[in-house]
Amino acid sequence: MNFPLYFSRKIAASKDNKNNLSRIIVFIGRLSVALGIIVSLITVSTGLGSKKAIKSSLGDFSGEITVKSTQSNSSYNSSALNLKDIKVNQILALPDVDGVEKFITTNGILRTDSSFAGIIFKGVDSGFDSLRFKKFLISGTTPKIKEKGYSNDIVISQKIANDLHKKLNDSIVAIFSKEDQKPIYRKFRVCGIYKTDIKMIDDLYIIGDIKHARKILNFGNHAVGGLEIFLSNVDRTDRVYPNIESLIGYKNYAQKITEQFPQIVDWVNIFDTNIALIIAIMLIVVVINIIMVLLILIIERTNSIGMLKTLGANNHQIRAIFINYTLMIMIPGLLAGNIIGISLLLLQRFFGIIKLNPENYYVSEVPVDLNPVYIVGISAGILLVSAIALILPSYLISKISPVKAIKYN
Repeated sequence: MNFPLYFSRKIAASKDNKNNLSRIIVFIGRLSVALGIIVSLITVSTGLGSKKAIKSSLGDFSGEITVKSTQSNSSYNSSALNLKDIKVNQILALPDVDGVEKFITTNGILRTDSSFAGIIFKGVDSGFDSLRFKKFLISGTTPKIKEKGYSNDIVISQKIANDLHKKLNDSIVAIFSKEDQKPIYRKFRVCGIYKTDIKMIDDLYIIGDIKHARKILNFGNHAVGGLEIFLSNVDRTDRVYPNIESLIGYKNYAQKITEQFPQIVDWVNIFDTNIALIIAIMLIVVVINIIMVLLILIIERTNSIGMLKTLGANNHQIRAIFINYTLMIMIPGLLAGNIIGISLLLLQRFFGIIKLNPENYYVSEVPVDLNPVYIVGISAGILLVSAIALILPSYLISKISPVKAIKYN
């Protein structure tokens, strides 16, 4: 029989706990544990959920990895990609690769009678995955691009549509200029309106037929400005990147989505610091309260400690009894905290109760990532840290004299 564990259970089940000071102390200890679990769960789930949602939106719009020509510069006008050196079939055969799409970008201006907006025209071909893009569409459809002939349909962002007072099926004129050449005019029809909640995308990008971009940039009939490589999981980008880099030739280069939008990624990484800081604060609060519970329980049960020492129990066994007892007190708090925390997160996940300003947070509502590993890890971590933290204050027991303890009232 494990004597310390057995005696701890006896104390925990004792009816005396319901009529003395320990009742209040136990409640305070459990409340602090429950609040610590709730705050930690919300912090981790929403923090990681925000990171995942933002990276997922970036990846679904532009691909997790982009391949461009080494001749490309900082402008939005694409340089022709060297397709001969790129082993597209081998890239598609990689386990984590979900698809490869061709594109060309060029900058221009959308003009109306009363306003205008600087834009980036992203030309796509018939391989454009409209199902992947569907999550961004708030009305209309994506352009129906065929191998032959030009499509004059474009998708614009809700931000651009509002600024230019345009709606579905409206026509709009785009102006593209090239150095030492006359401006090129194109008239398009708005076939769809999208919203990614990522300001630097929604402010600039419109999507249309790649053949228009080829004509504007004087590219050949089959030339492309780059490849967007979509992965099955954005978290695997770093693992897949070296394999793709080895399959594109020396005249092209691969760029991760995190390198295309570094300012967003820097902002997203702040979540890691915030998560670590909040969990550390919660741990400190929980540990202080649990140590307080242990010390008061020791003082309250000084008589019992004296009796145990008189009957032959050593200091190590008595310390183990009180540490086990204190950890048992925490378990209802852990359960209550998990139930309340997970319930709140589920409400947010399915009903989106808490909204955010996408211009500041890149998401329109607080996203939630309910990962069982983190849920179990938070509870186990708090228990483990508390158990370790209780060791030092439990040495107070060794200072208690059996004779004085029995007389203690």
